[in-house]
Amino acid sequence: MSLLPRTAEEFSSADYWERFFRKRGEKAFEWYGDYNSLCGVLHKYIKPRDKVLVVGCGNSELSEQLYDVGYHQLTNIDISETVVSHMNQRNAERRPDLTFQQVDATQTDFESGSFQAALDKGTLDAMASEEDGALAGRMLAEVGRVLSVGGRYVCVTLAQEHVIKLAVEHFAQGWAVRIHCLSGQQNEVSDSSFALPVFVLVCTKFRQAPPFAVLELCQGEDGAPVRLVSVPELLSAVKERQAYNLMLHKLRGGTDASSTPSLTLCHAATGRPRYTLTVQDSLPSAKLPRSNYFAIFIVPQGRESDWLYGSAEGRTQLASSAKFRRLVIVAMHRDQEYEDMQAVQSELSPMVMELAPPGMPANQQVPFLSVGGDLGWREVIGRGLSALTGEYSVEDVRGEDGHLYRRLIFMNNSQLVQSESRLRSATTASSTHKKKSKKKAKPSVSEAPASMEAKDRSVDRGFLCCTHHEVMVAGLAMLGSDAISNKDHPVSVLLVGLGGGGLPQFLHDFVPCARVEVVELDPAVLEVAQTWFGFQTDKRLNVILGDGLEHIKTLESQGGHSFDVIMFDVDSKDTTLGMSCPPPAFVETSLLKKVYSLLTPRGVFMLNLVCRDSALRKSVLERVQAVFPCVFSRGIEGEVNEVLLCCRSEGEGHKPHAVPQTLQQTAKDLQKTLRANTQTAPCVPQIDITAMLNDLKVI
Repeated sequence: MSLLPRTAEEFSSADYWERFFRKRGEKAFEWYGDYNSLCGVLHKYIKPRDKVLVVGCGNSELSEQLYDVGYHQLTNIDISETVVSHMNQRNAERRPDLTFQQVDATQTDFESGSFQAALDKGTLDAMASEEDGALAGRMLAEVGRVLSVGGRYVCVTLAQEHVIKLAVEHFAQGWAVRIHCLSGQQNEVSDSSFALPVFVLVCTKFRQAPPFAVLELCQGEDGAPVRLVSVPELLSAVKERQAYNLMLHKLRGGTDASSTPSLTLCHAATGRPRYTLTVQDSLPSAKLPRSNYFAIFIVPQGRESDWLYGSAEGRTQLASSAKFRRLVIVAMHRDQEYEDMQAVQSELSPMVMELAPPGMPANQQVPFLSVGGDLGWREVIGRGLSALTGEYSVEDVRGEDGHLYRRLIFMNNSQLVQSESRLRSATTASSTHKKKSKKKAKPSVSEAPASMEAKDRSVDRGFLCCTHHEVMVAGLAMLGSDAISNKDHPVSVLLVGLGGGGLPQFLHDFVPCARVEVVELDPAVLEVAQTWFGFQTDKRLNVILGDGLEHIKTLESQGGHSFDVIMFDVDSKDTTLGMSCPPPAFVETSLLKKVYSLLTPRGVFMLNLVCRDSALRKSVLERVQAVFPCVFSRGIEGEVNEVLLCCRSEGEGHKPHAVPQTLQQTAKDLQKTLRANTQTAPCVPQIDITAMLNDLKVI
């Protein structure tokens, strides 16, 4: 299967090209390649019997080399009298039929349709910057006039954005446009700052314009053509090739642990993403075996969003553990079929070898690494469209521990798992009333996932996949033992943010008589939770569709509403902020005061905080502390998340300097209460309350 690269690295045309043209000086033609590097594609489109117009021939040796291999009907033109005189003198004896004429390429005296091919090496590039492209436009029009039907304009170009755009738009109607991307040139004038792929633009003249644009891109001289549907898409593909070559040039120049470039390999025929490759170099100080230059790590399907593979910190740790100078981490895409590990290796090998570090011996063996030697497993069981968040996918995957998990992924941020629940076999659900280990137990559902239909898998409502959800449940211990077990005055909870519904469903199922009210902005999320994640509402578990901010303001202004627990577990859609959870408006002082007033005297406010900006985090904590007299923090190991447990104590009180000693006993009481409530619940709660509160800190 052919693969085409698509790099995510920005390719800044203006700045890059300004530096290039300043550096290349008088040796312009050397950047376009010599006859040996171009002959394959030139011979493919220009035949020895063709009458060929060489536009802007200059003093290049290309025409002479073509003549020597049988091309004897070459008409070379250039606007420089000096160049023409020099080239005629140089070839008078050895090549008497090779003629050079002083002619303006924008207005020639040649008859219309008199040439079968026009060859341009760098002339379009030189003319495109003159007169805002008008000069080049006249040249292209003249080339089109003198070419016969079926004739080809073959242009060797560096494909600056404005140059290739001008040419492609000129020929897009009535001509077939194909672009070949050749390898970047490496010669004595190459500069370490540049890595230039050379492109060959081939435009074929039709007798009658087809009803659609014929736009194609080929990798190399013999690469299969990939059809593009529009001029912008073709130009974008060219830019991606330029960026890819720039990235390769940097990677070949040395290793850099602080830089982790990535690119996407697409199916050549369909253009759909198939693999994403991320390059991770080891630190210069790392002690590595001398022969460990380079390795490829295949991420199991469905696991690309795991911390180890989906975060910069995780990939750094993975590379450190692998102990190779350079590790390429490969993630497979959903909606693609992969036969087995051997097939993946065969498909990737030609491309990934281009990413090898400098200094690696030519015969060096490059190992492919994986977890357990297989490709993992993923099944997309549902898709949909949210009016607020766009496309989403619901998929079952096999986790590191062998269990199956169901995940909600929004495609606008496919590296982030929006919601996750562990699965179990519907046929064995009745036998699960015993505690299971999160890491070791392997239910029957994970033994043969491909053979079990999605309808036979059910969500394990007693298992919370997110540690911050477990901490929030454990935070109920802050209410005191009497509050948890008192069925006459059941715990009331207001939760902003539904997700897959795992947290509110757990509270409903295992906290005696708890009344849970959930506010969710997106109707599609509620539908997903009910359809795929086993979420069920009743008189004790209610969902209100609406804005959580407005709902809190309304409750506070109405009066008469109070809750023992208010939880915020809502993410921000603004990726430019240093805080991804919650949105900034949820931690404004005015709203925090409303939350405070809605809590009962024994109440606790719980906030899932995900903030990478230290200054912003400090500001949030100061605002929370200004409203709540008692604030605890519980960090989540290996993640940015932390859960804030904020108590509303009666009266003024005083700020505690340590976690209350009574909390340990209250945690044990809560654990017993949750387990005692399993007779009416469909599952067994699998949570260690004491462990969740062990690392609690006063802030």
